[in-house]
Amino acid sequence: MKYLSILLVALAFCQSCTQDFDEINADPNRPSEVFPGVILDQLQYRLVNSAIGRSRGFTHELMQMMAPRASVNNGLHRYVIEPNESEGFWNNHYRLMTDLMDMKQVSETLGADAYVAVSLILRAWNYSLMTDAFGDIPFSEANRVEEGLIQPVFDTQKEIYLQLLQDLENANQILSGTSSFIYGGDLIYETTGAPGILKWRKFANTLRLRLLLRILNKDGEINVSEQLNLILGNREMYPVFENIQDDAILRYPGTFPFYNPYFNLRNLSWNEGVYYTIYFMDWMNGMEDPRREVWATTVEENGNQVYKGIMSGYPSEVEYTVGSHSSFPGILREFADLGIIMTYAELEFIHAELALRGFNTPKTVKEHYEGGITASIRQWGKSVPENHFSNPMVRFDESGDFESKLEQIIQHKYFALFFTDYQAWFEKRRTGFPVLPRGEGIPAENNFPVRITYPNYLQALNPDNLEVAVARMGGDTQDTKVWWEK
Repeated sequence: MKYLSILLVALAFCQSCTQDFDEINADPNRPSEVFPGVILDQLQYRLVNSAIGRSRGFTHELMQMMAPRASVNNGLHRYVIEPNESEGFWNNHYRLMTDLMDMKQVSETLGADAYVAVSLILRAWNYSLMTDAFGDIPFSEANRVEEGLIQPVFDTQKEIYLQLLQDLENANQILSGTSSFIYGGDLIYETTGAPGILKWRKFANTLRLRLLLRILNKDGEINVSEQLNLILGNREMYPVFENIQDDAILRYPGTFPFYNPYFNLRNLSWNEGVYYTIYFMDWMNGMEDPRREVWATTVEENGNQVYKGIMSGYPSEVEYTVGSHSSFPGILREFADLGIIMTYAELEFIHAELALRGFNTPKTVKEHYEGGITASIRQWGKSVPENHFSNPMVRFDESGDFESKLEQIIQHKYFALFFTDYQAWFEKRRTGFPVLPRGEGIPAENNFPVRITYPNYLQALNPDNLEVAVARMGGDTQDTKVWWEK
């Protein structure tokens, strides 16, 4: 039984789940062909659910947006990443990439170029999450078990980034030459023709800007500035998001089987075990931010309904009373637009930082910064309050130095990245912002994690390639920096 379990994990890791696809072809009671749209809608749904699950279960706690009501020891809010975080993400990712590769192969066989391009975009998005979380990972030899590659090599993060950037370039070029999306199945943009195709092009190029900014520190090793200037300087060839209608969001239709994945959770599972932090809620309250109404519940205090947070990184003996602090409201559990991949708000903050760094962007640093805040508020269905940008916690300080301006941009980007997979964590690692308070219950030896460690079972399943990767990276700990951080 032990060896069977190991084998099953190995199959998940090596992406050998193609047997289900083979069975479909072999079963006379099933269709003899599978079209890309049939795979795409289910794949998008599972990819997005996984992404927002990473936000809710990982990023929100590590980045002091939320904290557990009770936590006896360890925990992300005390800077400890447990092994299940590693294994769950790793296994689920490679299973989903098997389906993605199936869709790409079917699309290539049918000559369905638009679906090939979409598969490249989704692959770039998902592998960027993996490599930014782990560092070096199987990439070029993943999903190739049918070729006998059951122990894939770990590609370097630099090699992976080079290919992801090229994939996004290729996707943009493919989509620029087609208006055909004939097999349906697109839950993100509901593509039926040219308008949807254009939105996918915008997503590809906007995602490329995210990845290029992340590795800007490696300009010279990779022609980062050249690629940034190419996209910024030719919006006809490289269209990007123009407003919140272009957001890459899976808007849950609320019909079977594509419900918001949290819609039927009991309160105990949804909001009674986790609360917003003092850090997060003090910022929200200080800004009188309208997103609070969508994101958080209120509690009664001195006869008033208030938004109230708890400590993060608190001592083990602390336990908060049920219902005593702000948590997720019920409306968020059914929120149709929760399936966030990437938004116009994030792009505006990318533009703000690039403008601050001297790149030629469409507007000024301040205009992009305010545009990012505005877009995020509207994305969550709210209006920007009058005089919002006069609030001292929001007003952009144009007299500040580079560092203070960057901090302000990233601080507000942090809020705009709510429920956006690992992005707030990645940005904290890249820039050092936002500056988070350190809870008194965090052991002195615990540093803020900059990486997720590899699943333990890889030591048995792929030891040689794992050893090479660990030696090359300089270790396999939460403190081991990935390539773009060094």
